[in-house]
Amino acid sequence: MNYFKRVSVYSATFSMAIRRSLFYKDCSWPKAIFRSALNFTTRALIVLVVLLTVAGASPAEADKKHIIKFATLAPEGSSWMKSMRRLSDKIKKATDGNVAFRFYPGGVSGDEKDVIRKMRIGQLHGAGFTGVGLGEILPEVRVLDLPFLFDNDEEIQYVYNKMNAYFKGRYEEKGYVLLGWVPVGWVHFFPQKPIRSVDDLRQSKPWMWEGDPLVEQAYKGLGVRPIPLSITDVLLSLQTGMVNTVYSSTQGALALQWFTKVKHVTRLKMGYATGGVLISKKKFDKLPKPYQEAVKKIGAECLQELVELIQKDNLKAHEVLEKNDVKWVALPDEKEMGRFQEAGVAARKNLAGKYFPSKLLDEVLGHLKDFRNH
Repeated sequence: MNYFKRVSVYSATFSMAIRRSLFYKDCSWPKAIFRSALNFTTRALIVLVVLLTVAGASPAEADKKHIIKFATLAPEGSSWMKSMRRLSDKIKKATDGNVAFRFYPGGVSGDEKDVIRKMRIGQLHGAGFTGVGLGEILPEVRVLDLPFLFDNDEEIQYVYNKMNAYFKGRYEEKGYVLLGWVPVGWVHFFPQKPIRSVDDLRQSKPWMWEGDPLVEQAYKGLGVRPIPLSITDVLLSLQTGMVNTVYSSTQGALALQWFTKVKHVTRLKMGYATGGVLISKKKFDKLPKPYQEAVKKIGAECLQELVELIQKDNLKAHEVLEKNDVKWVALPDEKEMGRFQEAGVAARKNLAGKYFPSKLLDEVLGHLKDFRNH
């Protein structure tokens, strides 16, 4: 029964009881006292309703179960999923079991584009995305994924902190709540044959995530012709020989089983891959205010822990790769490194003003410059 209807029923019942007592022959109380009690009770109930309304969540709302359907490419058993389940448990506890997550891991909901489509029609409410998925919703966020932009983790953390408020606001405008960043990590090439130069990359059969303009522009600057495929088609394509070179974080290559079909991993890093957790604002706004605050607070804490865990897992993955005979390829010489860096600069120029505002790129480069000058 609706909360306000219950209050009305309780009020009417209590009032009726008082009224009836006025007719009891053996009642020794003056009627004026009963009427006073009746008026006082009615006023008290009205005040109670107002106070609960102002507080932001009625008992009916607080008792309502809210299930957040959440998709991710991360497989069950991975650090990603373990952390997300801890996040779900904490939120469930903080909301007395009224907010819980229902997970769809391992890409069972499709590629990130499929997940976004399902979120827009309400089939899903949240997801963990790589930069590609984040960029489908807000293209300008890919400024953080530009190839050959960052040199180390400290630079990345500094720039992310500077840009965080801006991107949270922009995602809200698009209808999403950004719970936090969960970067995938440094991206390496994983080839069948060693890649030590631009020419080596050109002669391979490199995969490109279908619809990713950043890698497309980087490859264009290198004179490389990639084979665009959905991420869910990569493993089979490696098995059949359709592609023989992929790019990923070290942990990603393990989780997706790509490492079983390649023989090398390059010390050369293509870039740093952004990642983040989004929840549909439409779904989020249906949560009572106290629950919204709990989701944001716990989400931020757990996702920051996950960032640190992913960094450690990527380092641990190095050892696993070596134990599975995936050999590291040394960095290219200075001349070849220059060619890769030039491709990164060319990609920035080609994308600025088209995929993200030139002013935004200048801001990111400005923060990077400030960090490097200190």
